Amino acid sequence: MVNEIGYGAHQTIDPVYKLRIADMDSLFRLSLRRKGINLEVASVLSVDSDNKLVAGDARLRSAAGLDSITVCYNLLSGESYVAYFSPPDKYIFDRMKGIVLSTAAIILLIAMAFMYLFHTVSRLRTIEEMKDDFVSNMTHELKTPIAIAYSANDALLNYDTGNDPSKRENYLKIANRQLKRLGELVENILSMSMERRKTMKLKPETIRLGPFTEEIAAAQRMRGGKQIEIEVEADGDVCVEADRTHLTNVLNNLIDNAIKYSGESVRIVVGLDSKGISVSDNGIGIPQKSLPYIFNKFYRVPHGNRQDVRGYGIGLYYVKSILDKMGWSIDVKSKTGEGSVFTIKFGKNG
Repeated sequence: MVNEIGYGAHQTIDPVYKLRIADMDSLFRLSLRRKGINLEVASVLSVDSDNKLVAGDARLRSAAGLDSITVCYNLLSGESYVAYFSPPDKYIFDRMKGIVLSTAAIILLIAMAFMYLFHTVSRLRTIEEMKDDFVSNMTHELKTPIAIAYSANDALLNYDTGNDPSKRENYLKIANRQLKRLGELVENILSMSMERRKTMKLKPETIRLGPFTEEIAAAQRMRGGKQIEIEVEADGDVCVEADRTHLTNVLNNLIDNAIKYSGESVRIVVGLDSKGISVSDNGIGIPQKSLPYIFNKFYRVPHGNRQDVRGYGIGLYYVKSILDKMGWSIDVKSKTGEGSVFTIKFGKNG
């Protein structure tokens, strides 16, 4: 009924009063403003039943990026109003700005909470690793002198050394040196704990590498379990400035790994010259894909289902850390099944 009354009114009034499209423009904009909608473009055209322009700005019909709504106001003639207006995206965003900003703030707070939680968990994990690091260092560093001292003591108990004073004295000296080293290692392990590692002080002294290395090799030859051959090749009387305790630990780690990662027998050659120290063996070798990671903390080279090789992935990390602190470097060349060569290069002494 309302539509019919409107159509009738248009049929009666339109022939008398001509269409004033400017008034429609004003009414359209006024209606939008009352609703709080302010658009850059808001205008009305009138078209006939064939969609030909009757009144209004023709440029609006070819303008890009405008939305439009068509309302037929004369059913008999088919004339319609076409309202053109800018897309209301900006208006909608302005109305929703408070909701969008508050939602973004909540998401940001949640992200910050997750970051704080991740940081806290990571810190707790670091503390756990610090404890494991200390225990692993203690186990790894103490087992070698204990094994050597045990072997010397076992020889004294189970073999007829009473009739050979020189051999008995030699075994007792070996055991005594290893017990002394155990005492040094206790302090060394404490100093290598994560809390004190950054402030650890080295005590450099002049070391004659030939006798020094031969003493380490002699102790390592005492280990049981497999046939061990260790040869020291020195290029002259080589001397170096280094911390005796830590350099002992470094060489013991490298020789210990060579013995551990080998077959029933192993041949190790320790080369000494003015440029550095090399430790080569004929063991099982290291896969090429593992070589870049062997000095990383806790990294262990995978060896399939072998259960006879145990460790914590801390020995070579310790070696690299100490050599870095000395200003020296270390690299490795290895091939699976053909053994490995670890080369220590002196810094200012090279």
